[in-house]
Amino acid sequence: MKKVLFLFSCLLVMGGLHSQSIAEARKLLYYERYEGAAHLLQSIVKADPNNAEGWWLLTQAYLHTGRVKVIKDNLLLLPAGNTQPPLVLCAYGSVLLHENKKDSAAACFNKALEETKQKDPEVLLAIAKAHQDAPDGDAGFAIDLLAKALKRDKRNPELYVTLGNAYRKLLNGTDSYKAYQDALAQDAKYSEALYRLGKIFVTQGNAEMYLKFFNDAVTADPLYAPAWYELYYHYYFRDVNKAMDCLNHYIAASDKSLKNDYLMTDLLYSSRKYNDAIRNAQELIGQQGAASEPRLYKLIAYSYKELNDSAKALDFMHRYFKEQKDTAFVVKDFETMAEIYDKMMNNQDSAVVYYARAGELEKDSVKRIEYDKKLAEIYKKLKDYHNQALWLGKYNQGNPKATNLDLFNYGLANYMAKDFHMADSAFGLYETKYPEQDFGYYWRARSDAAIDTSMETGLAIPHYLKLIEIVAKDSANKTNRKHLIEAYGYIAAYKANTEKDYAGAIDYFDKLLNLDPGNTDARKYIEILKKNKSKSESKASVKEADKKSSSKMETKTETSKAGG
Repeated sequence: MKKVLFLFSCLLVMGGLHSQSIAEARKLLYYERYEGAAHLLQSIVKADPNNAEGWWLLTQAYLHTGRVKVIKDNLLLLPAGNTQPPLVLCAYGSVLLHENKKDSAAACFNKALEETKQKDPEVLLAIAKAHQDAPDGDAGFAIDLLAKALKRDKRNPELYVTLGNAYRKLLNGTDSYKAYQDALAQDAKYSEALYRLGKIFVTQGNAEMYLKFFNDAVTADPLYAPAWYELYYHYYFRDVNKAMDCLNHYIAASDKSLKNDYLMTDLLYSSRKYNDAIRNAQELIGQQGAASEPRLYKLIAYSYKELNDSAKALDFMHRYFKEQKDTAFVVKDFETMAEIYDKMMNNQDSAVVYYARAGELEKDSVKRIEYDKKLAEIYKKLKDYHNQALWLGKYNQGNPKATNLDLFNYGLANYMAKDFHMADSAFGLYETKYPEQDFGYYWRARSDAAIDTSMETGLAIPHYLKLIEIVAKDSANKTNRKHLIEAYGYIAAYKANTEKDYAGAIDYFDKLLNLDPGNTDARKYIEILKKNKSKSESKASVKEADKKSSSKMETKTETSKAGG
């Protein structure tokens, strides 16, 4: 009798442990601790291969971590007699649905429903979850099943939350909100319902409301990791100290993972704790190997870049480019390489290559033209004015944010590259867009002077005259005075050499001397011009006298002929 009682007691204890383990596994799945749940459930089904609930829950853990093939292979190893329980059929159906084998999945689900006569809330919930979670699942069918389940189990908040999830899949925010509220009516501290309500407001961009629900979720249950993650993500862009607090809570409530270690390392970088970020990343590389997470090399490089150690930053960026797959590179990777090379002596050629590559990959046209400007700046430092003008031209073309300074720099780059015709066009546009400013007139005049080197056509004259009109109003200004002196001198030279207008030339040199009395060249030219003017006037007088004398002789001759 004692032996029988002892055996019965052992069976009760084992049954209790079994129930306790399943309940713990369910809790881990609820907290989205899929790795921990999978580990526990593996031990459960290994000890009891006939545990249909264990197989169903294990399937959920694997599907949520993307290991469809692994769980499928495990299910196929079940003995034939273990493949018919309704929850095992639900497990098979879930896997088939994730493989987009809808007809085969439906056969499994229908058999499970037939076996339970559509009266088992757990089976109805399992099939509804399968359809809600699978990318191509039927959310409408899930809602119908949940309606049947709720008739038999009205107090279960999980049913209401799953119903809300199905409505969200159909983009029905109103009914999903109501379903989550119904879940809270059954259990006011059901954190998943609070979390799901917060997610609704995330899609609406309503920070006040989603923060309320996420905070309510972690207050109700401090171990509810998904809500801690959302709070961390919100504060990551706003308050790194609060983000760090939320991340610490999230990590404490989550399964240990490389992802969490990377999140912490990344936040250390964002918090400007660069040495800590470098140390964490290097420890992770030592533990996991770089191939498992090549981004760690990039994070180390970024940290060294912020610490102004360009050599180490470049070294780790090269390691990152070596380990990372080509398809995983982003625009920022090439921009960072360009910035590092640009800071280093005699490496601007490499910086140009990476900025150009970043520009090619950038899809946002507004961001893309910023690379045009960066390239122009590098070429300016290299004194390669031709390429500076080329990239500034791209930057200015159709860019509503381009300023008058950008247009001026474009014109000046062309001038420095000795492409005076392009400079003339650029400064001509500047004159049109900013007629009240003197820069366009001054530099267009200089560009045209470089084109018309012999002063034959006087291309620069109209622009120098307009320049004088603008800057003469404030001749006390040092720059204005300098430009006026140049304009007066050029016009004087044109009048003297091309028009032979010596008086006009002297007049402009006099204006020049009023601004620059010590200009010995102007005084010398005035003396020369006065002599030339005197000679010209003398020649003109002689010519006029000869003309008059010739006219008198002709008159006498005509008179003599008439008298004869």
